[in-house]
This record gives sequence, structure tokens and C-alpha cells, in this order.
Amino acid sequence: MATEGVDELFGIKTAFYIGNYQQCIKEAQALSPSRADLTVLRDVFLYRSYIAQRKYGVVLDEVSSSSAGELQAVRILADYLQNTSRRDRIIADVESKLNSGVDASNNTFFLMAAAIFYHEQNYDAALRSLHQADDLECSALSVQIYLAMDRVDLARKELKRMQEMDDDATLTQLASAWVNMATGGEKLQDAFYIFQELAEKNSPTVLLLNGQAVCSIQQARYDDAEGILQEALDKDSSNAETLVNMAVVTQHLGRTLEVVQRYISQLKDAHQKQTFVKSLATKEQEFDRISQQYAPSV
Repeated sequence: MATEGVDELFGIKTAFYIGNYQQCIKEAQALSPSRADLTVLRDVFLYRSYIAQRKYGVVLDEVSSSSAGELQAVRILADYLQNTSRRDRIIADVESKLNSGVDASNNTFFLMAAAIFYHEQNYDAALRSLHQADDLECSALSVQIYLAMDRVDLARKELKRMQEMDDDATLTQLASAWVNMATGGEKLQDAFYIFQELAEKNSPTVLLLNGQAVCSIQQARYDDAEGILQEALDKDSSNAETLVNMAVVTQHLGRTLEVVQRYISQLKDAHQKQTFVKSLATKEQEFDRISQQYAPSV
């Protein structure tokens, strides 16, 4: 029988938030919650973990029109990520649902809708969706969006709201680290310690290791960053964030162009839609265009 006041899904949520997706799946499959609503929420984190692993087919095959509304919301995100040719139609459908009214208690829908808009870099639409919910994870995504918009002031305001809701929550700690990283200066070390503490308390996931590495990069501690990123590569050799950060670090350390290019080539092979890769491709095309203007005429 569940103990009153204890979050039965605490381990599952924590594993997901720190990026330990396989552990989240393992715990979710082993857990039998005491209430039906908790069972649905357990499955939400289960399927979101499969999405994080880019196993969209699992979600699309197992979640149907008869599934709970929260699970259907997760399916929409999987469908969006899997089927690039259908994205415009999916976005239009999400907008229609938001305009026609969504059950205010379905925080998962607002979160999945915001994730889609965030992926589209439509930050205003993402924030409008999130502001319809009163949920710690929605606030955490709002912090990420404000930081992407270079609105550190609004990110701090949202973080304060999270701290008032639950100062000790894993999400609040992560959001605090993100804001500290954006603030820079002495706050970088505070951010590093947050990632380190979460790793020591739980598991040194790729997400947490990259957080530590970025703090080190911003402090020009490139040797430290390289060691941390190597540990991340040992856990997942194709993780996009790790490869981007490794390319940056090796360049700062004066490694050969061949070494730097090796990480960029891996990125291009495995993550063609990644923001860094698309930005790099645009710059390469622009460089080629300008270079042609100065090419000797034959």
C-alpha cells in the first residue's frame, strides 16, 4: 500500500529529468501504482523516455485513440518527430485543439504542444501553451524558452516561481543551473556544483555530464571539459550535445583539424536536423557563395 505523502513516481520522474531514460523505462515497467491516474502518468514518462531515445515507433504502435488523453498527447509529439512530411498538419491540429479548449488538468498536452512549438522555434506559441498549465515541468520548459530568447530576466522570474513551488525538486535544481550558466561569472561554478551533486546523488548521465562540461568550457577549463565529455562519449558515442561540445573543446585545445572534423562528421551523419548542424550548413553555403565571387575568372 502506498504511503501517504510519498510520490510513487519519484524515481521514474527523477530518472527522466536527469536524462537516465533507460532507467526510467526499467522502473516504469516494474512499478504498479496505487491509482489509475498515477498509472497513466507512469506511462507518460515511459513513452517520453522512448521518444528521448528516438524510438518513436514504440509510442506510435502502442498508444491508440482509446488511450488516455495524456498518452495521446505524447503520441502527437512522437508523430511530429517521426513524420517530417506531416509536421504542418500536426502543428495545425495542435493549434486547433488549443484554440477550441483543452482540459485544464491535462498538463501533458500543454507540455507536448510547447515541445513541438519549441522545436519549431515558435517561442511565443510555446509559452502561450505553457501558461495554461500550473505545473513544475511546464515552468522548467518556460525557463529554457526564456533562455533561448536571451531573456535571462524572465527566466529568473520563472525560476523564482519554481523555487516557491518546490525548491528541492530536481527540476528546480536543474533550472537553477541553467539560469546560473546563462548568468555567467561566479554563477558558473554554482551551476557546475548543481550538476555534480545531481550526478553523485543519482547517476552521471550524459545530460548532467554535458552540463558540467559546458560550465567548464565557459570558464576556459578546456582540459577538464574534455575529460568530462570523454566520459559522456563512453556512455553514448553519438549524443549530439556531446559531439558539439567536443568539437568546440578540441578546437580550443588546439587539436588537429582532422580531430575536430571527426566530431563534426559524426554530427552530420547522425543528426542532420540538429540546430548546430543546420547552422553550420548554412554558414558553409554562404562561405561558398561569397568565395565564388572572388574566384579567378577563366
